[in-house]
Amino acid sequence: MPPRVARFLVGLVIGLALGLGYAWLLQPVTYYDTAPASLRQDYRTDYVLMVAQAYQAEGDLSLALLRLAALGPEPPADMVDQAIEFAKANEFTADDTQVLVDLAAALGTLPAAPDSDVS
Repeated sequence: MPPRVARFLVGLVIGLALGLGYAWLLQPVTYYDTAPASLRQDYRTDYVLMVAQAYQAEGDLSLALLRLAALGPEPPADMVDQAIEFAKANEFTADDTQVLVDLAAALGTLPAAPDSDVS
């Protein structure tokens, strides 16, 4: 093997070893558990879209509501409406927007919450 190639391979191995040692020992990745409620609007829209796609596949509205509840105390219909507005403003595909509209329509069929002042 020519000395030039040998030096290159030795340098490559040393560089890899130093890089991995730095990444694994000195500056390892720190993972954080973040609540979905703290997501930016674009990621919230993606989350709502995934919930809508899961609802479309499963047809379980109560499970979709449970999944949307992870985004916070805001009414689910408002979350979906915001996602539809964001999707239209940011040129999501027509299929994705339609899935969101279908979920919004399904949420519109929910019965009103019962009043706590029952006489």
